[in-house]
Amino acid sequence: MSTSHQLSPSSWNNFESCPRKYWLSRMRLPRKAGMASMMGTAVHNTVEDLCNLDISDRDEAETGWLPPTAQAILDRHWAIEKATFLETPRHPRFKDEEIERAHELLIGSLNILIAASKIGKVGYSEMTIGQWVQVQDCILAAEGTLRSSCGRLMGRLDLLVKELDESGEVIGWIVADLKTGRPPVGMLKETVSRQLRFYRDLLMEINPDHPPIRAEGWYSAGSQVFAAEGPSVLPDAFRAWEGMFITEEPLKATPNQEGCGFCEWKAWCPAWLPALARGQISFDSIFRDEVVIVHRFDADTGAVLVERMVPKDEVGGLVPTGDKFGLILAGQALVQMAEHQEAGRQGPLFLGSVLAKNQTWRMGDWSEILVWEPILKSRRGPGF
Repeated sequence: MSTSHQLSPSSWNNFESCPRKYWLSRMRLPRKAGMASMMGTAVHNTVEDLCNLDISDRDEAETGWLPPTAQAILDRHWAIEKATFLETPRHPRFKDEEIERAHELLIGSLNILIAASKIGKVGYSEMTIGQWVQVQDCILAAEGTLRSSCGRLMGRLDLLVKELDESGEVIGWIVADLKTGRPPVGMLKETVSRQLRFYRDLLMEINPDHPPIRAEGWYSAGSQVFAAEGPSVLPDAFRAWEGMFITEEPLKATPNQEGCGFCEWKAWCPAWLPALARGQISFDSIFRDEVVIVHRFDADTGAVLVERMVPKDEVGGLVPTGDKFGLILAGQALVQMAEHQEAGRQGPLFLGSVLAKNQTWRMGDWSEILVWEPILKSRRGPGF
């Protein structure tokens, strides 16, 4: 069934964090790439390819094949994701050296998968072709799309594997989500638990004759597994779906520390700066975001003199403060400021991730400079 919109775990998280954040994410704004996300995609895609690898013509006793094969597949996906990363309008410096970390996370992911297959303790480099066939036999799906029967809910699961007892008998299914971020200390975060249970419950909804299903977060770092337990989240998901229609007027803004801190749409959100001015949110690190006008810029030295702007209303209007301060720009930030100046832009700019550690504030490849352009009407129209 066709619907005007679908709820996924990521869109649900955005909506719960702040309805305006979700609304802005649907406005066809330039997206932002990040190394952590890029790395996670490369690792996920490599695991998927290894799960689907055709090795039917290989000697079952062959060893030493997995490390070079996995490395070659990871290198290929790394190159693909790097190209996508660099083509994304907003991105920091690409760190080629992070492929070593990606390789460690790949091994951590494979170790969890191998353990789940109950083939015994097998070293990564000692894995035989025959043993990997046994691992593959446990995999019911690798990267699959789940949709509710009504079409309103959707998600992409990483792995669906057979749950085996110690004798190798199938006792159920495990819906597993690979996580390449930092493992939790203690319990899973509520948003992560909800995501995992969402996959579990959606799988149950579309497979009425399902066996027992467990939902697990497979954290590559340290090969740690965390189970997500609790009641069905689908009733809450359907209620959230009802509020997620994209209206002509922006959805309500609910500024909060975590939601605003990790929001990539600040430069288009008229509610963020007033919340900052009221003290409703604050900077909790040495990095900060500012809205300024530029008074002087020296492209040769990277020195820039700016004046902080503050909100005059709740719809993006600004007034100058007279509070001027200097910045030293380098790398990407310097290039972006030069482009703004060459284009003759005189209006306010959003400075993202200013390093305010010492007396001299700095911006570099980790930063970005955008036009301050609050959005007050949908760019897509109702129903999108």
